[in-house]
Amino acid sequence: MIGQAFSQLWQTTGLVGFLAAGGWGNAVMILVGFLLLYLAIAKGFEPLLLIPIGFGCILANIPFAYIAGVDPTSQAGGVGFIKLLYDMGIETGLFPILIFIGVGAMTDFGPLIANPKTLLLGAAAQFGIFLALIGALLLSFIPGINFDLHAAASIGIIGGADGPTAIYVTSRLAPDLLGSIAVAAYSYMALVPIIQPPIMRALTTKSERLIKMQQLRPVSKVEKILFPISVLTVCAILLPSATPLIGALMFGNLARECGVVNRLSDTMQNALMNIVTIFLGLSVGSKMEAAGFLNLNTLGILLLGMVAFSVGTATGVLIAKLMNRIDPRDPINP
Repeated sequence: MIGQAFSQLWQTTGLVGFLAAGGWGNAVMILVGFLLLYLAIAKGFEPLLLIPIGFGCILANIPFAYIAGVDPTSQAGGVGFIKLLYDMGIETGLFPILIFIGVGAMTDFGPLIANPKTLLLGAAAQFGIFLALIGALLLSFIPGINFDLHAAASIGIIGGADGPTAIYVTSRLAPDLLGSIAVAAYSYMALVPIIQPPIMRALTTKSERLIKMQQLRPVSKVEKILFPISVLTVCAILLPSATPLIGALMFGNLARECGVVNRLSDTMQNALMNIVTIFLGLSVGSKMEAAGFLNLNTLGILLLGMVAFSVGTATGVLIAKLMNRIDPRDPINP
């Protein structure tokens, strides 16, 4: 009886799970989670996101815990708390939209309103998205890598250097790749000081890097209030499918600029953003389970994400140089 009891106890330990077939993958992913924590804490790489993502990765790969899944031994159908968060916020697309509300409340569009041509710089960066999309489709010819058009589009969004957008698009088009794409997107965003300077130095001269941009004109409060309303109107007319994210962004910005709901604006910028960031990070980290992460597809995503990010940076610099050639009276520092 005692031996049987100890045997049953042994079978419920995490060590058995790590020693079982495929258990090494869980151990590797837990180490990856610790690596993300190290990068966030020791190196300061996007700590607000990498800490919850890394911790979610660790929790999701603990054998028999079912924190990010459903416990098959539970007669009541026990669902892990991170799976509840994922189903509620990622599958529905709620968390990225709430993030955009907070981002809108924290963003000052005054410089863009004062100098609208800088919008072209952001548009130029989208070249990286399409290059990565084409590259993902081409990589599918390599045995072991399989990206359909939906997966390729999700990978390409990494080039936009916008984590919530990458998560929103991927959760809609290729949810199985969410962990890999989210980690790639936020990792490259955190590595901006390492990735972008060599590209910028290679494509610009010293005199271009020393350009002092002119003082922008003052932007009135009326302009700042009309801007989010105008953007939402144009988006609703031309691209209604984008209104969930754009609408959330503009709603947050209107709350910031109108000046009559400062309490709501403060909540959007602080409490709401912090709470959703915690839930979003844990949910994304939970998709970094060994079975779906340790494969050639993940390697391809990391490679294509770097290409998309680098090409987006390069095209933005080149467009700035072109704009200076066309209109040298108001030069832009590329």
